Amino acid sequence: MDYRKDGHDILLKQADFDLDETLDCGQAFRWEKISDNTYKGAFLNKGLVISSEEEKGIFRLHDTNESDLLEIWAEYFDLYTDYGELKRRFSEDSTLAKACGYAGGIRILKQDRWEALSSFIISQNNNIPRIKGIIGRLCEHYDGYPSWQEMKDETAESLAYLRSGFRAKYLVDAVAKISSGEIDLDEVAKMDIADARKTLQTIKGVGPKVAECTLLFGFYRTEAFPMDVWVKRVMANWYPNGLPECTKGAEGIAQQYLFHYIRTSGAFEEI
Repeated sequence: MDYRKDGHDILLKQADFDLDETLDCGQAFRWEKISDNTYKGAFLNKGLVISSEEEKGIFRLHDTNESDLLEIWAEYFDLYTDYGELKRRFSEDSTLAKACGYAGGIRILKQDRWEALSSFIISQNNNIPRIKGIIGRLCEHYDGYPSWQEMKDETAESLAYLRSGFRAKYLVDAVAKISSGEIDLDEVAKMDIADARKTLQTIKGVGPKVAECTLLFGFYRTEAFPMDVWVKRVMANWYPNGLPECTKGAEGIAQQYLFHYIRTSGAFEEI
């Protein structure tokens, strides 16, 4: 990571990073593209506008200081991880080599545990514009993304303003289980991956996919492997016996390359 201050902004030079591929691929739902090369979003209650200045080979983090870069955004954008080395490893497999070559700027967004859990509860059986609308109304109501503590008194009825349908009662159940101590997110972070999956799935409405997304994006458990219809097609056609050894320990990151490639390249039959 190479950066310097430029007035009230930070100029960042970072390899293996693309805003579209990272911020608009279904990992998080609070980023909005406000121009061809600029996104506006937030991590919890900390907002950011970030632009790509491709002609200069840099990213501009607007109205940001060095402390926020080092303490918040470098971690959030996973800037300390060598994605070049990950792609080199993955490219030992011919299918993953094509996926990494197609979208080499994907990085995992290391999100807050509760925000990831609640966001993916909202995301189930839903489309991205509607997910963003629900989360936008939640943040507007609380003037930022609420902690589970702030939501302790919510009921499915009091959350009617979200227009989230059946998902409201799942959010209420998640808050109740965390509030009672039945689920401790800090303890989930320490668990064996199988126990972590099992624990999260005790929340009403949290099935395998929501649990895997929560573990990957909220807990940075890179061995977690979310499976949607696209990834199931990949596995059935090219990895019926599981992912190759070169992905071990980073299966979730490999999944992001495969998911994006299959979903957007139009090259499904070519892999």
